Amino acid sequence: MRRLAARGAAGDAGEAAAPAADRTDCARGRGRSPWRLIDLRAIWDTGVVLPAADWKGPSSGVAGRRLNKAEALSSVRKAQFERLEAARPRGPGSRERGPVLRMAGQQPPPWVLAALLLCLPSLGGAIEIPMDLSQPPTITKQSVKDHIVDPRDNILIECEAKGNPAPSFHWTRNSRFFNIAKDPRVSMRRRSGTLVIDFRSGGRPEEYEGEYQCFARNKFGTALSNRIRLQVSKSPLWPKENLDPVVVQEGAPLTLQCNPPPGLPSPVIFWMSSSMEPITQDKRVSQGHNGDLYFSNVMLPDMQTDYSCNARFHFTHTIQQKDAFTLKVLTNHPYNDSSLRNHPDMYSARGVAERTPSFMYPQGTASSQMVLRGMDLLLECIASGVPTPDIAWYKKGGDLPSDKAKFENFNKALRITNVSEEDSGEYFCLASNKMGSIRHTISVRVKAAPYWLDEPKNLILAPGEDGRLVCRASGNPKPTVQWMVNGEPLQSAPPNPNREVAGDTIIFRDTQISSRAVYQCNTSNEHGYLLANAFVSVLDVPPRMLSPRNQLIRVILYNRTRLDCPFFGSPIPTLRWFKNGQGSNLDGGNYHVYENGSLEIKMTRKEDQGIYTCVATNILGKAENQVHLEVKDPTRIYRMPEDQVAKRGTTVQLECRVKHDPSLKLTVSWLKDDEPLYVSNRMKKEDESLTIFGVAERDQGSYTCIASTELDQDLAKAYLTVLGRPDRPRDLELTDLAERSVRLTWIPGDDNNSPITDYVVQFEEDQFQPGVWHDHSKFPGSVNSAVLHLSPYVNYQFRVIAVNEVGSSHPSLPSERYRTSGAPPESNPADVKGEGTRKNNMEITWTPMNATSAFGPNLRYIVKWRRRETREAWSNVTVWGSRHVVGQTPVYVPYEIRVQAENDFGKGPEPDTVIGYSGEDYPRAAPTDVKIRVLNSTAVSLQWNRVYSDTVQGQLREYRAYYWRESSLLKNLWVSQKRQQASFPGDRLRGVVSRLFPYSNYKLEMVVVNGRGDGPRSETKEFATPEGVPSAPRRFRVRQPNLETIHLEWDHPEHPNGILTGYTLKYVAFNGTKVGKQIVENFSPNQTKFTMQRADPVSRYRFTLSARTQVGSGEAATEESPAPPNEATPTAAYTNNQADIATQGWFIGLMCAVALLVLILLIVCFIKRSRGGKYPVREKKDVPLGPEDPKEEDGSFDYSDEDNKPLQGSQTSLDGTIKQQESDDSLVDYGEGGEGQFNEDGSFIGQYTVKKDKEETEGNESSEATSPVNAIYSLA
Repeated sequence: MRRLAARGAAGDAGEAAAPAADRTDCARGRGRSPWRLIDLRAIWDTGVVLPAADWKGPSSGVAGRRLNKAEALSSVRKAQFERLEAARPRGPGSRERGPVLRMAGQQPPPWVLAALLLCLPSLGGAIEIPMDLSQPPTITKQSVKDHIVDPRDNILIECEAKGNPAPSFHWTRNSRFFNIAKDPRVSMRRRSGTLVIDFRSGGRPEEYEGEYQCFARNKFGTALSNRIRLQVSKSPLWPKENLDPVVVQEGAPLTLQCNPPPGLPSPVIFWMSSSMEPITQDKRVSQGHNGDLYFSNVMLPDMQTDYSCNARFHFTHTIQQKDAFTLKVLTNHPYNDSSLRNHPDMYSARGVAERTPSFMYPQGTASSQMVLRGMDLLLECIASGVPTPDIAWYKKGGDLPSDKAKFENFNKALRITNVSEEDSGEYFCLASNKMGSIRHTISVRVKAAPYWLDEPKNLILAPGEDGRLVCRASGNPKPTVQWMVNGEPLQSAPPNPNREVAGDTIIFRDTQISSRAVYQCNTSNEHGYLLANAFVSVLDVPPRMLSPRNQLIRVILYNRTRLDCPFFGSPIPTLRWFKNGQGSNLDGGNYHVYENGSLEIKMTRKEDQGIYTCVATNILGKAENQVHLEVKDPTRIYRMPEDQVAKRGTTVQLECRVKHDPSLKLTVSWLKDDEPLYVSNRMKKEDESLTIFGVAERDQGSYTCIASTELDQDLAKAYLTVLGRPDRPRDLELTDLAERSVRLTWIPGDDNNSPITDYVVQFEEDQFQPGVWHDHSKFPGSVNSAVLHLSPYVNYQFRVIAVNEVGSSHPSLPSERYRTSGAPPESNPADVKGEGTRKNNMEITWTPMNATSAFGPNLRYIVKWRRRETREAWSNVTVWGSRHVVGQTPVYVPYEIRVQAENDFGKGPEPDTVIGYSGEDYPRAAPTDVKIRVLNSTAVSLQWNRVYSDTVQGQLREYRAYYWRESSLLKNLWVSQKRQQASFPGDRLRGVVSRLFPYSNYKLEMVVVNGRGDGPRSETKEFATPEGVPSAPRRFRVRQPNLETIHLEWDHPEHPNGILTGYTLKYVAFNGTKVGKQIVENFSPNQTKFTMQRADPVSRYRFTLSARTQVGSGEAATEESPAPPNEATPTAAYTNNQADIATQGWFIGLMCAVALLVLILLIVCFIKRSRGGKYPVREKKDVPLGPEDPKEEDGSFDYSDEDNKPLQGSQTSLDGTIKQQESDDSLVDYGEGGEGQFNEDGSFIGQYTVKKDKEETEGNESSEATSPVNAIYSLA
């Protein structure tokens, strides 16, 4: 994991408000630069100020891009910077920090690296004259020295120049004047010297090959281009060959030569088969730099393909293929056994003799090589041997240059880039294998084409001034220097008394206007040449400013800043700087003025803001300009994203919180793996964070937050690691095949950042369960090969699943199949049982054996059985399935059972004997002498005599009591007579029946139960339960119509459990934590209402109400009075308001009117439903109670009081459901409950019947309660 935070200037680093001039001359302070918006940056390191990476010199504009430190630094500065980089700490949230900035005892923030510059020219750059002044020509653009062109295109040879007046152009070809007018195919572009040779009307490009040179001339001199060598690209065809098969002994070395046709430029060589499949290369088989294909030793698999050399030509974009080589390998081991590829000693396994290394390229033990300075040095050593040799590289007397050296082609090649003189010396390669080693020494000589030490620059002088042109170059061998003037050798030029030549220098004294000319310096050796133009211009020009006036420049706090004041004049003006109109010249301390007039502020502070004035003066006059400088706070990320590790599917948030100058517009962007991040619908980009939902494997990578303004930027990087399920293993291979084992080897897949903990090996067989995979074994995640123990006669196929903390991989592709030989079974089936399914049979069952325990074909089972008591002879049968039924057996007799496995190879071991039983019959006897003792109001104790074992006719499971509630001891109370049961497992003689209803009559019977079912029932016993305590009163309600009274209402208990003797009400006043004295009120059993007067309007009351029987008080119901208005919650206040409204007269009248309307509607509905129909009714007291009560199965019953009845037909039962009470005018006692049956005219056709049990009518009771008939007669 890596984390990086770096800062650098980015974006538009400066702004100017006026149009720019064209050129800059910083060496002489006489230049014009093309800048309207100024964007210049510097790095503060050890005092070196650097421009942005795309700075092209004094005449180039500076684009707003990030500073590329590596490109901007010289080689020395690169080394310094890299040392700084290596010393910087790395860790979670770390930043790249530059050297500490110090000034006046203050230490600025270390994150400041970027500086904003205004015109950062090179102090030694070429002098530029404003184009409105007279000047000799200067070459601005030309083609490369070696100019290769595509024969299919027109030829273009570039030559452009500037000057005043505008120069004219002419060309030479092969050092002779090239008359363009005589060749209709050749033309020159307008206002340019660029040649265009057009072949649209025919012609051969080869006719125009040669050496061209361009001359640009005006009245002040002539400038020359380089000598341009024009060549036409060539891609010749491959010569036809008849290639015989190459016969080679296995283990011998082999070289397949390519010999491509000579092309211009040289083609790119690569090897493929004739079917265009790439040739796999490794340290044994590889392509050399010359294009040949080298085999360090040939193996038998090498002849499975053919080998064709291919050449790709750059300009024509064509690929030419040579006729393919075919190999015939002679071997001592003709079978290509794939298992030998993984053999630890593959060569000896194939009978190939081992031998020491020898070099195939280069030949011998020593060679030499010459390389030019600045080019790449490529050294190559290819060796043969068995086993394949390893190659190592060394330099005699020193180490390889680690910063420039890299190994290629499986260490067979050493490349050193940008060669310099110190890279010369002796290098040697060492080829070694276990048989020995050999080395080859390569002597490297570094030569150099000429390179500049001091390139001549344009010279601008005033009349009477002195000056010099210097032309210094180096090379190996040392180059010679030749001076020319206006394209002619200096020796043949007219004499000039003001000019003196001293070797590589021309000295001018007391120059005059007539001294203007263009001088050429040509330095050359055997490896190349350099040509430079430099003009001498003599001018009398007063000072002038070349930059826009009154520019606004914005820079970042604590950065080093340089302000340039582009000017021109001749003689050279002097330049002075002033701040805010002050008279003192700015130089010294925090300011430094360069020779070209640029003002550098070493460390920009807030107090450096202001207006800066530059004044240029010479003997002809003066000129001035102003720059307004603003200092801005830097942009910095104060909370950086951190490295994170996340599981796939989770959510990740990367923070990026930024502080910046509020006057600058901030932009926050993200990169992923240094590319702009595409924010998908799974991502949410906010100002201070990036959130990724449902993280996937593709989200892994580095994330860089870039906070940028117009002037600077800050960036911070974090790495997101996504933990995923491992990739599937691949390339399964079976080796070490044996009768009962095999070795399985696989290649692990990617663990996706979570280490593999286990491998699960599964198998599939195609006989018993084809297509079904079973787990075979499990191995640690550190292994990729395991020995698997196998069962006989199984056609195995294997696959592997990798497991890590995140989950399991997809299964690998299956291996090849492997069948083991057969054998007799080594085990017998498990779970053998014998049980009767009928009273005269016994079913023998077992778990069938699977494929890995069958051990052979035609697996079958030998089933044996006999009666246990009689010890009769064994009966047996052979079964192919997993069950066998023995018929005509006595009732419940024990049998001895054996099941043995057998296949075509023999029988399994002797099986174990299992005891089974034939089928059971119903018991013949019932328990006798059943005695009942009442324990309490809800439970009774039972005692009985056991039955004889021979009457059970099976396995005694339990004694069972059936009981039902016959009636309640309360009058007119319906009860459910549904039978219930209590079980007493095992051979027991007593038990307890609980959860009975108090104050009820019960009946009870006992039976014996075996596996077949119940036996006959015992004599019916009757008993009664005594009274109990009642349940809580139902629907206890507390209403407070006003602040003086409280109304209480309740209904009778759901379960009276006896004869009610009354109700007890306890209540107590409370106010917050204060509690008053408890008051107790007793009521008669018929009273269900109570009204009390409040003692004060503030206190609340807590009421507890319970019912009583003779046994005692039952469960209590508790309620509290509503809160007073000043304490009530919004809901309570709303309730109180409602209560107040209910006491108003108008509200009572309205409710009465609504009730009357509802009554009329119900009467109308009833008349329509029952017109013409009549049915008899019975007096309530004349109808006897039905034998059963339509209540819940738990025995709940209705209770009603003669003096305090609810509406008929709507009483609620004790279990909370709506029930129809016995009534002289209700239909609930007739038919099947409330589903009253009527003819189409509404007449009733039902029959009088006794009520059904509740389970038969509960689905219809809701409709009874809402029937218009019931409702009308309930109201009546």
